[in-house]
Amino acid sequence: MSGDTAGVPAIRVRIVNDAPLRRDRGIILYWMTAFRRLDANFALQRAVEHARDLDRPLVLLEALRCDYRWASNRHHRFVLDGMADQRNRLGGARALYHPYVEPSPGAGKGLLAAWASRACIVVTDDWPCFFLPRMLEAAARKLDVRLEAVDSNGLLPLRATERVFRTARSFRRFLQGELPAWLDRFPDEHPLLGDPLPGAPPIPPQIADRWPAASEELLEPGRTEAGAGVGDRGLGSLPIDHGVPPVPFRGGAVAASEVLSAFIRERLPRYAEHRSDPDADAASGLSPWLHFGHVSAHEVFRAVASRESWSPDRISDRTDGAREGWWGMSPEAEAFLDELVTWREIGFNRCALTDDFERWESLPEWARDTLEEHASDLREWSYDEGTFEAAATHDEVWNAAQRQLLGEGRIHNHMRMLWGKKILEWSEHPRDALRVMLHLNDRWAVDGRDPNSYNGILWCLGRYDRGWPQRPVFGKVRSMSSEATRRKVSLERWLEQWSG
Repeated sequence: MSGDTAGVPAIRVRIVNDAPLRRDRGIILYWMTAFRRLDANFALQRAVEHARDLDRPLVLLEALRCDYRWASNRHHRFVLDGMADQRNRLGGARALYHPYVEPSPGAGKGLLAAWASRACIVVTDDWPCFFLPRMLEAAARKLDVRLEAVDSNGLLPLRATERVFRTARSFRRFLQGELPAWLDRFPDEHPLLGDPLPGAPPIPPQIADRWPAASEELLEPGRTEAGAGVGDRGLGSLPIDHGVPPVPFRGGAVAASEVLSAFIRERLPRYAEHRSDPDADAASGLSPWLHFGHVSAHEVFRAVASRESWSPDRISDRTDGAREGWWGMSPEAEAFLDELVTWREIGFNRCALTDDFERWESLPEWARDTLEEHASDLREWSYDEGTFEAAATHDEVWNAAQRQLLGEGRIHNHMRMLWGKKILEWSEHPRDALRVMLHLNDRWAVDGRDPNSYNGILWCLGRYDRGWPQRPVFGKVRSMSSEATRRKVSLERWLEQWSG
């Protein structure tokens, strides 16, 4: 699990356009779009390699546009927290950092091209979801310099297979055969350390005047002890959704490191037995920071492996797809790694290799057929999108899950499954259920708009599952009920907090 001494693996690097390397230019540009961190980042590592090979200073451009779908105070503030961490840590010592926040739609147009016109090469992040692939393709058509997209998404490279996996067990079997070869090809823990890079000049006036770096008011507004934005006048001036407030915890790599350390120390020992109990608070809570790239799967894996005093020679030679016993770690560590590696990366597998990952048509044929067959079944309760969004159903447990989403930007893992299943049961048509889940997830969830969250939503409709005994409305798709959930898991304290 040491840094990859041979450099970034070639399978993780994709040349996106046909433009040449421009050796006569003055900088190396890293366009940071998804892996918003300075550690364990193959894309940044690749940019550093170019800077050393060509003896050029490194510029990091992290831009935040205001017109992406679902732009809101919640998502903006989380990204801005990360920008503040980057700026505070870099301080201009090893690279020039340019954090730009678009004040109005289209104001940032031309910024990437302005920096790229000074660059020998542009390196960016290869992330397979939301609007980022389209943005990358558009940039590739316009730039006159080579554009490299680097995959730093998970332990398994996205292009390690061209197969789209239909079940978690089949993906586990593949991982058990292929993943060991990648466990000694981790990114450098701190890519900017080591031999010094050439000093970077200030932001050129032509760029700074038109696209100034984000202000202190935006990056570090006053905050309460809980972390929520206070007097966030900078956000208030932006044309984004102000009806979705910031979450009561901070984004960025510093907060991610604190959450990871607390999980390893306090909650991982209870994870195998209690991760499904909302009252036990044994889940990792890392998904918001993983989604925004403030922490990497490699960093999380390293922390677990260190806690276990683990080395790769403890891996079993079995390739049967079983959830337990392969890593050679404790039951709690293996249970967590099944979520971090199997379930997270199967979502990236689908997003990277298909373009319908969030659509109805991506569901297994058996699931679509059975849901359509039961679409006209009588619903005891039926709600529209507004009622769901307001947490105004008849069901106390479901309303608590939705209130947690509204207040914290996330739902406890087990309760999120119930949340989706009941939306399916209470919608007039299963296609309506999918639309409502996507809307609520993408607007309110800090970890929404992500391969993992789309996986969870489509799982509620049958993805990666099998047929179950026929039931009204659900057909052969697995059902869940609030009554059974009350019996199965501990909800008392969680309901006290979120039942209104």
